[in-house]
Parts: sequence; C-alpha cells; structure tokens
Amino acid sequence: MSMKGSVNGADARRAFDEMMTAVPSASGITYDAETIGVPGKWCRSPEPINDAAILYFHGGGYVVGAAAAYQHFAGQIAFRAKTAVFVPEYRLAPEHPFPAAVEDAQAAYAGLLAQGFTKIALAGDSAGGGLALALLSTSSKARAGSDTILKCAAVISAWTDLAMTGESMKTRADADLLSTPSSLAALSRLYLGNHNARDARASPLYGDLGALPPVRMHVGENDVLLDDSLRYAERLEQAGGTIEVHTWQGMMHVFPSNVALLRAAQEALDDIGDFIKSRLTDEAMAGPVKSV
Repeated sequence: MSMKGSVNGADARRAFDEMMTAVPSASGITYDAETIGVPGKWCRSPEPINDAAILYFHGGGYVVGAAAAYQHFAGQIAFRAKTAVFVPEYRLAPEHPFPAAVEDAQAAYAGLLAQGFTKIALAGDSAGGGLALALLSTSSKARAGSDTILKCAAVISAWTDLAMTGESMKTRADADLLSTPSSLAALSRLYLGNHNARDARASPLYGDLGALPPVRMHVGENDVLLDDSLRYAERLEQAGGTIEVHTWQGMMHVFPSNVALLRAAQEALDDIGDFIKSRLTDEAMAGPVKSV
C-alpha cells in the first residue's frame, strides 16, 4: 500500500514506525536505551572510534517517528562510520510544538558533552536533518574554530525550509513516492502553529551559516525537498563553508532507508559513513558542492 501523503498527522505514527522498524539491522550493531539529556537509543558499533559519537535525529515532520523505530537505520550508519550513534527521543508535535524538538536536540548534545565525548557528528533525515542543521548553526561549539567538538553534519533529504518556498515542492510533487506538499504543510502547521516558519531554529536555510564545520547532503532527484538541500548548499558555500551535495537520479524522499532493496541506498549510506569517519579521525576534508 502506498504511503504517499499519508504522513500528515499523529495518526500516522504507528504506520510510519512500522515502516522504519522494517529496515534491516547491520551486522554486529547492539542497541540499548539510555537517557543522554533526553531518553533515546544507542546504536553501538564494535570497536568504535574512541571518544566519538554521532547524534542522529529521526525524521517524521516533527510529528511522527521514534528512536526505537529508527535504531536499525541509525545502526546502518554506526556500522559504516565505526562510531556509536545516539538517537534522541525528542518530543513531538502537536503535543509538544516548536521549540520543544530544538530544546531536546540541545539537551541531547549537552548530554553527550557531559559524558566526555570530544568528537561529535550530527546527522538526520528529513525533519531530523533540518534539526541537525539548526543545532549546527546555533551551537557555539560549532563556531569555536578548527578544534571544535562538532566535526561535521551529514543529512538526508533535509527539511531546511518550513516556509516551503522551494520550486521542487511543485516540480517534484508527482514524482516523490512518499511526501507531498500538502502533507508537509499539515506537519508544519502542527509543529509551528502561528510561529514564523523562517525562524532559523525551525528552518536552518534562513540561519547564520558562517564558520560551520563541513556538511554532507544526500537527496533524491524526485524529492519534493530537493531544493531544500540545493539552496542550503548554495547559501553555505556563499558563507565560505565546505559542503557536498549528492543528488541521486530517480530517487525519492529519504531513499537510503530502502537499504535492503536499493543499491543507491547502500552507496549513499557508505558515503555518509566514510565522510563521518574521516571527519572524526581528521583524515580528510569535504570537497566543494557537487552532484552525482
């Protein structure tokens, strides 16, 4: 059964979680619950990079999604990056509207710092990708220079503009197999209420993008949020930042979650894992904006 446009409110939580729970677990990854600022799930890689962690924010339009449902998907990144991943259970709208998710993201990051992690990467998909980029822009640690604890961010189909002004909202509306402009608009209303959609804490496209660590973005060519990635990358590059955008031909919103079926999903996750691992071990820098 098609889920196109069905993720438009809290009633979709069960079906969405079932879809994400079906992502296969990566070999050797273990999972356990812990509170790191907020409750969440650890996805632990065998022989992980010392003192390093990935803070992964799940998607779901700030209304659906759960840490437990996302643990296998986040574990795929933990496996490839050889790094422990923490998936916070940030509060959801409409019960907990903006800025609850932002506050919980900040609390989870502070919790990792309190535990002594000295190398942290941010990651996420869709709304979670936007949340990761919002945290990247608002964290003073991200602007501390080359020795910052925040080493990078890697996002998938990031929702960077809750004002929904990108052309791909129209040009990719029929092609995207999951998201629709109307379903995203409904989620945005539930999350923001009457709050300004251009607030940088909700829409990092409008934030201060100067002096950020490297960013990697993956997005499908048929994603309604395609322009959310391309415009963010353009702004970050103009601000002097380092970013790569990988645009995948024929792929839809958050296509890497189909890791069991799509070679492109596996390749995208491989790239994310390699990028994060290189940043956490200081092996390499990201390159310029590009598409593949």
